[in-house]
Formats: sequence, structure tokens, C-alpha cells
Amino acid sequence: MKVFNKKGFAALAAVALLAAACGGATETTGKTLTIGISLPLSGSSLAAAGPARDGALLAIKETTIEGYTIATKILDHAVDGSHNPAQAATDATTLAGDENVVAVVGPFNSSSAKAQIPVTSEAGLAQCSPSNTAPDLTKGEGGASLRGGRAVNYVRVAATDDFQGPAVAVYAKSRGKSSVYIVDSTDTYGKGIADTFEAEFKAGGGTVLGRDGAPAGTTDFSAIVTKALALNPDSFFYGGVTADGAGLFRKAIEQAGGGDIEIYGGDGIQDGTSDGSYIAIAGAAAAKSFSSVAAIENIPDKAGFAAKYKAEYGEDPGSYSASGYACAQVILDAIKRAAAAGEVTREAVRAALVDTSVTYSTVVGSISFDEVGDTSQKVISLYEVVDGNWKFVEQIDYANK
Repeated sequence: MKVFNKKGFAALAAVALLAAACGGATETTGKTLTIGISLPLSGSSLAAAGPARDGALLAIKETTIEGYTIATKILDHAVDGSHNPAQAATDATTLAGDENVVAVVGPFNSSSAKAQIPVTSEAGLAQCSPSNTAPDLTKGEGGASLRGGRAVNYVRVAATDDFQGPAVAVYAKSRGKSSVYIVDSTDTYGKGIADTFEAEFKAGGGTVLGRDGAPAGTTDFSAIVTKALALNPDSFFYGGVTADGAGLFRKAIEQAGGGDIEIYGGDGIQDGTSDGSYIAIAGAAAAKSFSSVAAIENIPDKAGFAAKYKAEYGEDPGSYSASGYACAQVILDAIKRAAAAGEVTREAVRAALVDTSVTYSTVVGSISFDEVGDTSQKVISLYEVVDGNWKFVEQIDYANK
């Protein structure tokens, strides 16, 4: 999947140029309210995060709020093609410092969220992530520490890794896998999802033959692969995102003679087929790869959403296109409710967004947020690379378990 064609590129370039000044507007009258979009949007990260941005922009384009101009301010926190927490924090500071910004869509990666939440929390700036999955961004002592005693300002429409990692492990076991070698990128997301995968794989009777950390930017996996193959695993698990080195890891396995061994991963490697994606980098070696996405595949009007998305961008939706659209929807709904109650302020939007009594009607279905900002929708979707593309296999609804 390409992120967008020439038509889409031209339209988004225009939005980005406007955003650099005062934002791309969906209406040209009334007070300007800006929705920030903070994602890693260059290099290999674009293949995964670009569709989330495009989904958010489509929802904003389709929505008007009487008496207000809705603008966007798009910031890219990728550095050298990979998400960068330090730049993500800087971008959060930039958005918080713009008095017109009332809410933010993003970030995409959990390590970036750990850098951003303290900044947006202190500013009272509402934030919705389409894809963050680390549990401790919201839950327990980790979430409380990021909030620093302040009111909840951050919500997410993605299920968390305490569902996603185990779902992949159960799926691997269902395919007869009994021994695995694990590699993770050592960051918040990569290590976190690998930890939950490992725990469930062991609980199901599987054996973890070994585990290595390969920090983001690792390009030579030969030593890890040689050591792993000597132990004769029947599967691999990679915890991390494509930009961390997932595709190169898969190629290294194939080049060392392990191409027939199945490899499993989370949503970090499920990023279509465009330049910089896992499949594009791994090439033919991507066969026998399996992944999850912490979101619902079978959305209520899947065909209708795909049709309007393709009409706008000339491409099919990506894994998190609908989630990006849903994040924009809940933010826009919060703005509408704040407007109906009186003046739209950051605090009014934040309070409206995190109201646990509200059920949102979104492209991904009806959702609400709990007291720490986690979604009521706990669906994990599973995929397999077939004929050079990701093919949907099944989805598991943990809310009903």
C-alpha cells in the first residue's frame, strides 16, 4: 500500500504549508481552533504513520462546527527515518505553546507518547493516539507518574499490549509453534510487547530458547541470527517497528538459511507494502511473516470507509487509517460539546474528551474511555503475508472474554 498518490501528496502538501503558518482550515468563518497532528512522517516511519494522518485529515475535512474554523498543524517527529522521542517532546512543546491548538492527534509510537504526555498533561492539552499500545502510558504507577497528579488529558483508540502480545502468542501456538527466539528493539513498545508475548507463550507451554535486544537503528543482525538458528527454533518473534530494523532482521534470517521459519510480530511491522515498509524491505523473505494490529479490521462500514478514503487519496486505507479517523472524530465531538456548553477552551475540550459517561459513535464502532483514557474496544486483528501483501486472518475481541 502506498501512503498516497500524486493527488493525495499535492493535497497534503498544501495542508502542510498552511499548517506551518495558521493551519489548513475546513471552514473559513469564526474563531480558529487548531487540531495538532503529531506523528513520525518521514523515512520508513511514514509507511505506518502516514495512513493514520490521512485518516485524521479526512475526518477533519468532512466536519464543520458552526461558528468556528477548524485548522490543522502537522508536525513530523521522525529523525533519520525513525520515530524520535526527544523530537516528539519538542513537538508537544510547540503545540502546547500555540494558543490556538485545542487538541492533538498522536503520537504513533509508545516511546514518543512517554515523552509527550507529561508536556501535554501540564498544558491541559487533549490528546488522542490512534496506535499507542504500551499499557503503562495510562495504567498503574506508570500512567500516574506521566500525569504527575494532573487530570487525564490523553486517550487512545488502540487496544494495549497486555492484549496484543498474548494474542500473537496464542495465534503462534495455534499454528503449532512450540519454540521461539525473541528479538526486541529495547524501547517502550518493542520490549513491552515482547515481554507480554513471552509470558503468554511460556504460559501456553512454549519454550523461549533465547532473547536479544537490538536497539533501533541496528542494521546487522547476522550474529543474533547465527546464535538463534543454532538453537533450532520453530519460530521467531520481533518486538519493534519496521523503522527499528524488523525487515532487515527477517532478511538476515532468510540469508542465513532460515527463510522457512515463521516470524511473528505486533502492529509495528504491519505497515502495508509502500517504500520503507516491512514487506518492501524484507522482499521475498517476508513470506511466512505474521503480525497483529491493535485495532478492529471489520469496522462497521468497511467498504464505505475504504471507498471514500480511496476517493480522497487514490489508495486503500492502511492499518491505522480508520483509527486516525476515529481519533479526529472523538476530538471533534468533544469540541462540539464544548461549543454547545459555552466558550471552547483547552480545558473545556479536555474535560469533554475524557468524560467517561460519553459513548462515541466512530468509524471503528461505538467506543468510550475509562478513567485513565483507555478504550472500551479491545480488539486485536491478526494477519499473514500472502503473495507479497498482508492478508487479514481473524480478529479477537477481548472485551467479550
